[in-house]
Amino acid sequence: MSSLQPKKMKHRKWHKGRSRGIDNRGTEISFGSFGLKSLGAKWISSSQIEAARRVIARSLKRKGKLWIRIFPFKPVTSKGGEIPMGGGKGAVSHYVFPLRPGRIIFELDGVDEAAAKEALTKASNKLPVKTKFINALSKN
Repeated sequence: MSSLQPKKMKHRKWHKGRSRGIDNRGTEISFGSFGLKSLGAKWISSSQIEAARRVIARSLKRKGKLWIRIFPFKPVTSKGGEIPMGGGKGAVSHYVFPLRPGRIIFELDGVDEAAAKEALTKASNKLPVKTKFINALSKN
């Protein structure tokens, strides 16, 4: 299993941060003809992205082209269950992408609209956020 994570980072551990507002980057279809757009704010983990990618690849049966428009760059730390308070911040457990409304998650091309809609709907079931299927031809 290929776990998406950064090769190098300037800082190993980050603050949690807050996800506010709607996205102003990555909101238009740039590469393909169909896309999956986020309607909510959530942290998307590398394993969730990989699960959605695998379900799209299986649904398309080696036809078409897929672009993943997000990459998990934010480290999330966690401490063990039996550890008492104090002792500093925990070790990095996984990486996430802080998703905001309006962001394009996946793009598809080279398949018809029905196949693209089915594949992206299956992928959206693997994600913890509400999504919308969008078509580059009809601006929505």
